[in-house]
Amino acid sequence: MAERMSDATETILAVDGLRCGYGRTQVIHDLKLDVRRGEIVCLIGANGAGKSTVIKAVIGLVPAWSGTISLGGRDVTNIRTATRVELGLGIVPEGRGVLPQLTVAENLLLGGYVRRSEPWLADEMDRVLSLFPILAERREQLAATLSGGEQQMLVIGRALMSRPRLLILDEPSFGLAPKIIDRIFEVVTQLRAGGLTILLIEQNANLALEVSQRGYVLDSGSCILSDAAATLRQDARVRDIYFGAG
Repeated sequence: MAERMSDATETILAVDGLRCGYGRTQVIHDLKLDVRRGEIVCLIGANGAGKSTVIKAVIGLVPAWSGTISLGGRDVTNIRTATRVELGLGIVPEGRGVLPQLTVAENLLLGGYVRRSEPWLADEMDRVLSLFPILAERREQLAATLSGGEQQMLVIGRALMSRPRLLILDEPSFGLAPKIIDRIFEVVTQLRAGGLTILLIEQNANLALEVSQRGYVLDSGSCILSDAAATLRQDARVRDIYFGAG
């Protein structure tokens, strides 16, 4: 089981001076952000702002050119993705990414693979299915037969199976009907109330700031604003650029 932090002000994720990109093209410029225990922090920005590149760097899919990435006080900048997951990183990728020819139950069990020897794994399955009752009804169905909203629930549940200390949600509202989006964000709020720390990446600024405690605004690979979410919601620059952009 991932170690739980005891100090509510403890920094779970720290990104300091991150520079990265693709080939010779720099995308992220000296980014600094942190996520503290028990809060939801959102990273917002228009398409092409660099949000997905930040996440790929945090999870280890894009190498950092410079700067550091720390998880729970441990430098993970040059550590492979699988090890970051073992250290408590839960990932819900953009575009869902279920394993279509496996059942709902099998997808969930794979999410707990790094904790397969833990006695609480069956309890975690029950907890996930209680969060998303529709998955309990469909547990023996192939993931390919689920609707888009059900698949999003499945990948969130799969990430929760390892009992992460930090859950990263990359565009969880993308392509979903408003009713399903409401349900997804109800669960996100519920998870935070239960003590889970969350980094939320969203193009829908209004939605992201509504559920978050703090936020960062990314533009052209640089952080142009960071503040309490309530403050950012009232900032004229955020309102002019993002609100209503969906």
